[in-house]
Amino acid sequence: MNDWPEGRPDDNRGPRYGNGSAHAEPESARVMRQVRRGPTAPPGQGGAPGQGGWGQSAPPYGANVPQQPSYVDGQGYGGDQDGYDSGYNTGQVYGGGPGGPGSGGYGEGPVRPRPNWRRRIKWTAITLVTVLVVTSVATYFWADSKLRREVDLSKVIDRPEAGAGTNYLIVGSDSREGMSKADEKKLHTGSAEGKRTDSMMILHVGDNGDTLISLPRDSDVEIPTFVGSTSGKTYKGTGKHEKLNAAYAEDGPTLLVRTIEYNTGLHIDHYVEIGFQGFANIVDAVGGVTIDIDKGFKDSYSGADFKAGKQTLNGAQALAFVRTRHAFAASDLQRTKNQQKFLAALAHEVATPGTILNPFKLYPTLGAGLDSLIVDKDMGLWDLGSMFWAMKSVNGGDGVSMNMPISGSTGGNLVWDKAKVKTLVNELNNDDKVTVSSD
Repeated sequence: MNDWPEGRPDDNRGPRYGNGSAHAEPESARVMRQVRRGPTAPPGQGGAPGQGGWGQSAPPYGANVPQQPSYVDGQGYGGDQDGYDSGYNTGQVYGGGPGGPGSGGYGEGPVRPRPNWRRRIKWTAITLVTVLVVTSVATYFWADSKLRREVDLSKVIDRPEAGAGTNYLIVGSDSREGMSKADEKKLHTGSAEGKRTDSMMILHVGDNGDTLISLPRDSDVEIPTFVGSTSGKTYKGTGKHEKLNAAYAEDGPTLLVRTIEYNTGLHIDHYVEIGFQGFANIVDAVGGVTIDIDKGFKDSYSGADFKAGKQTLNGAQALAFVRTRHAFAASDLQRTKNQQKFLAALAHEVATPGTILNPFKLYPTLGAGLDSLIVDKDMGLWDLGSMFWAMKSVNGGDGVSMNMPISGSTGGNLVWDKAKVKTLVNELNNDDKVTVSSD
């Protein structure tokens, strides 16, 4: 028996509605609702079965199978009746609306927009630049606050006119400030009270190359009239000659600057001083300094014990290297050469990207160095940076490294060659290329 409506023979049901099923009647839950195409014909005026379309309501399906509602113009239950819509009209058969679970096809989730990589790269770059700027500014003010601006060069009287370029007076003192007895033993410094100059150099920074000039501490100089740095009293010069380091011992940095300017005619723009402990700490902070020693030497006074060849010195070894003079026939003159060589190598190490770009080396180095440096009141970080870069260029062969020209000695003091010194000072004041040698 065929219970399907007329005009829809049983043979056309296809496999979807139980073709081949053992049941005589289809399950009501799986019966396809009838769709009437076009307007509903009045009762009794529909076309005959099989004449195209469904002219009249379908006959009962059989026992226990209710008649299914028809669709008019895609609206279930006669259009707006009861407000019911199965979703066939909008394609939302499975409950998915636009942007809903079924919008991308059966079983697909919502479609994610493509990432805007240009926008992401832009904001990442802005963030990195902002962090870099903030960190740099904070580091600058932190480092600037650590400088010990203790030397007032305005107290120096009768100063020569400033020339072209910038002149730094770099002083290494034998100050034991901050050292324990164990440190003094380790660094072979002894425990002398007060402080004296262990090394003195003038670094000229100019457009025609940088020049590093060592001033032997035994140089014979005249102590001129000066104003006491603490007393404010004027002390008249007597024409008496002393060793250069005696000026520092008598009244500190300001008298040392006054004496150098008086005996050379060269204006000193900035003053930088470092003690034993600070020097060793800087070397250790950068992880040691590599240097090539031409000839091995030993010195029981400084604790030096070096073999020839390239080697990396730690803080204690570096201090012994720059202080040794008893092991050399040229004594203080050879020591000044070693000091120049090592300081240039140290500046090169400090200024390398491995130190500057590595915060784990940069901040300890800055902390160790700035805490132990004593500078003049007008010294800024830019000035200090310029000094280090100039020393690095000297080490790289772009500048001149020399001793103050010596003509002989008297009473154990080293006498400067006046003619050469005059030429040298003129070249520095005019920022000309240096032609004078110390030989």
